[in-house]
Amino acid sequence: MLNIRRQLKENGKQKPDFNNLGFGTQFTDHMFIMDYTDGKGWHDPRIVPYQPITLDPSAMVFHYGQEMFEGMKAYKTEDKRILLFRPEKNIKRTNITNDRLCIPQVNEDDMLQAIKELVSVEKNWIPDAPGTSLYIRPFIIATDPFLGVRASNTYKFMIITCPVGAYYKGGINPVKIWVETEYVRAVKGGVGYAKTGGNYAASIKAQMNAKERGYAQVLWLDGVERKYVEEVGTMNVFFKINGEVITPSLEGSILPGVTRDSVIELLKSWDVPVTERKLSIDEIYEAAEKGTLEEAFGTGTAAVISPIGELNYNNKVVTINDEKIGTLSQKIYDTVTGIQTGHIQDEFSWTVTVD
Repeated sequence: MLNIRRQLKENGKQKPDFNNLGFGTQFTDHMFIMDYTDGKGWHDPRIVPYQPITLDPSAMVFHYGQEMFEGMKAYKTEDKRILLFRPEKNIKRTNITNDRLCIPQVNEDDMLQAIKELVSVEKNWIPDAPGTSLYIRPFIIATDPFLGVRASNTYKFMIITCPVGAYYKGGINPVKIWVETEYVRAVKGGVGYAKTGGNYAASIKAQMNAKERGYAQVLWLDGVERKYVEEVGTMNVFFKINGEVITPSLEGSILPGVTRDSVIELLKSWDVPVTERKLSIDEIYEAAEKGTLEEAFGTGTAAVISPIGELNYNNKVVTINDEKIGTLSQKIYDTVTGIQTGHIQDEFSWTVTVD
């Protein structure tokens, strides 16, 4: 168990209007920091006022990208309990990413303790308006002042939090997606399954091109054959074809999303056929032509469910479910968010209470 030192502010800053929140723009009063030194391990865990950090200009994170991050949320229920949603999944994924990037492993119980203690300190920052939550961002950066390609000997593990608004302020509206054919997100053997910033930096160019064409996000195809769908934007993706829900299988180039896993478990509990396998863009378009492409949606922490209303592949456009959210997509969204906020009984033991 960590002995977390606390240095708390006497007077916190003014809180934003919880009924008018954006995403990732306003941060709470405190942050968690823990250091790593080779030969000493992780040490000096502390909660301190939110503040800038000072790093040497030659810190390895700036030059070689050795860093990782996670994302999860804390929710306030109607009876004022504070719930985390499947934090153990994010924590396990942290160490999977760490292993790939040669970052030291973090004790899973210690990481959960750090998250819970910081959330408890910042409990007054958790909004309770419908659709709102406290976003939690744990991350690790390499800090050795050294120019050379190797694993760092020192690191900082930090957690910051911010109150965030409802992803869909005006209701869930299906988005238009551009199928990317020029750029690729990742390949098997790379870091596609890891939660690291380089994956996202490499995706920005395609996203900007899609937005210039009037599309909200891109659907990534595999990096080898350029025919199998992988992810949509920063989310996992699902397609309902002729009653069966299909999502790309995890083969090393796709992030194993926590919401993805939750959706699969939900569908199985409802006896809805769900399959993890390779799915080609041609198969999707053939289903659209036959009228058997019933629904499509992305899944992720921020939105939970993001319905897809249109695909554009090589300038051939297909419309899905008349650009309306599907019945199954709505049921999944209502169920996951209901469990997260305590409105629906948690039959899967997915939530963790913060004292």
